Amino acid sequence: MEKTVKTNSVVLYKNNAAVITGEPVNGKYPVRFRSAPAAGSKAAQYAVQSIRFKDFLLLHEGPVSSLEQVLQFADAQAPSESDMYAPDSGNELALQIREAYELLVSDDETAAAPLAFEELVQLARGDFAADEAWGMYTALKNTLYFSQSLKAQMDGDIVFVPRPQEEIDSLVRKADEKGREAELREAFLARLKSRRLQLPEDGTYMGDVEALALGKTDKSRTMHDAHLKETPEAAHRLLLETGIWDISRNPYPLRWGLSTQSATEGLESPPDEERLAVAGTAWAIDNAWSSDPDDAVAFDGTYLWVHIADPASTVLPDSSIDKSARGRGSTLYIPEGAVRMLCEDALADYALGLNEKSRALSFRILLDADGNIEDCSVFKTMVTVRRLTYEQADGLKDSPELKPLFDIALRNIARRDRAGAVQIQMPEVHISVDPETKQVSVLPEVHPQSSEMVREMMLLAGEGAAKFAFKNRIPFPFVSQEAPTLPETVPDGLAGQFRLRRCMHRRSVGVTPGMHCGLGLNMYSQVTSPLRRYGDLIAHEQLRSFLDGRPLLDKDTMLLRVSAGDASAQAAHKAERKSNLHWTLVYLLQNPGWTGDAVCVDKGQRQPQFCIPALGMEMFMTPDRELELNETVRVKAANIKLPELTVDFVQVS
Repeated sequence: MEKTVKTNSVVLYKNNAAVITGEPVNGKYPVRFRSAPAAGSKAAQYAVQSIRFKDFLLLHEGPVSSLEQVLQFADAQAPSESDMYAPDSGNELALQIREAYELLVSDDETAAAPLAFEELVQLARGDFAADEAWGMYTALKNTLYFSQSLKAQMDGDIVFVPRPQEEIDSLVRKADEKGREAELREAFLARLKSRRLQLPEDGTYMGDVEALALGKTDKSRTMHDAHLKETPEAAHRLLLETGIWDISRNPYPLRWGLSTQSATEGLESPPDEERLAVAGTAWAIDNAWSSDPDDAVAFDGTYLWVHIADPASTVLPDSSIDKSARGRGSTLYIPEGAVRMLCEDALADYALGLNEKSRALSFRILLDADGNIEDCSVFKTMVTVRRLTYEQADGLKDSPELKPLFDIALRNIARRDRAGAVQIQMPEVHISVDPETKQVSVLPEVHPQSSEMVREMMLLAGEGAAKFAFKNRIPFPFVSQEAPTLPETVPDGLAGQFRLRRCMHRRSVGVTPGMHCGLGLNMYSQVTSPLRRYGDLIAHEQLRSFLDGRPLLDKDTMLLRVSAGDASAQAAHKAERKSNLHWTLVYLLQNPGWTGDAVCVDKGQRQPQFCIPALGMEMFMTPDRELELNETVRVKAANIKLPELTVDFVQVS
């Protein structure tokens, strides 16, 4: 049976004081309590609510003077946490509670005996006043000497139990440690504000700053306490200023949510299956520093063969490896090295030209006299592949083996030009970082003739694969691009290339074929890099399912997976661009005397725009005189802000 609670009793409701304001109605008591102040207001706010008996605990039957008096006593008289831990505290309630404890524990037999709230208050104060009930309750809740009985609270009673001395001693030690920790942190914050950390000891406090700089969180207690702006850039700057990081730390892959380690799940060995043995030698042509050759080309007198690495022979749709590759989107190429989409160990079995014979998924393409694709067939093959660098291939461009490939490439360029292809050549650089010294090298990318030839072979393979998939009604990742709106006149030189690039639309990836106007192809797909692009890998999975007679992914499933992979690949591309800019600025910091030519590519309405070919950078600058398009000036770097990835360039007189 429930007790009857009188009007003007003090009760505990949601761990706060409340006062019963009337008789119960339908089993619910009206209570008045202090609520949170309104937004922007400091004035106390009060609310009245009807609650059930089981939702509150009786502190005192009253009558109280008012809720305000109850709260005022608690706010003015209740001991603070430091009062509770200080043996010589001058707080009256703290001293009275301690004396009550000493009386209770003077006899060991009664040391652990529980005591009702009212009895304990009377022992401590000599009286049990309604206006003081809430203040005494909070004091006892916070004291070292007593703990509240949770079992009694569940039964609707308020009971306190004296703590054993060893428990009190433990709490005191913890409080001392907490106080000492607070002192140490205050000293650390003082050193942080003056940028004079004591390393490595102070590094333990900077973990949340690093997490913010790496995009793992959007808050930092340390920066908040130091009254610093909580942004990744500000955190990066602070880490540099305090010596936690040096300029070689690249935060952008992690900031974009990307792994900095290659995939670890190994691919199974290629299966023993029937493959077409292709006669002759195919040529895998790439940069000298390339370690993952995934394409090779050959011409047998009738057909152009484009052989592609075949990881889809073991990577099945929606397998754990497929999901991992989808999450990465592509291999991440940053100046520090490659973070591979598929396990590094996969290269030995699946890259072309690393073994005497290579397994491939091959596109056999028949061309007409004008270079148009008459037919494309797809085979699982076994081929002999020989690796060449671009420079070696250039030296063999007139050989019987390679000359037909160069001729096909020239015809394909002419064919695409007739279809409206937009050829854009902007300066590119290759940025590398010495893993030991962290010295940065920035070298111009050279485009040998053989690199252009290989590009055309890859475009033909992509076009052929798209036609094959469309003809056979295979849901496929098609790549398209809207036609650009080109200006009537295009300047010569680099300024013209810049103007053309600005007119181009973004490419799109979907399951419906469309014109790729930038390439001058009526349909196109990317299929030549399944070791390093998820879109290519899923295209291979579909082609292999078709060849093996297995069920194909439907269009909706394809679209979802292609979109997920493309989103991940876009994040990787953004991280690559940010990383390249980061290391370019590091290069300029390492070479403060650097100067280079800047080419005026756009006069602009406010400020001319320049391209710096030696750095692969673009920037705005006001020269000391009016310049014509493609005119060059000598510049040097100034005001480099690494965390913000900004740099000013000024003209060298």
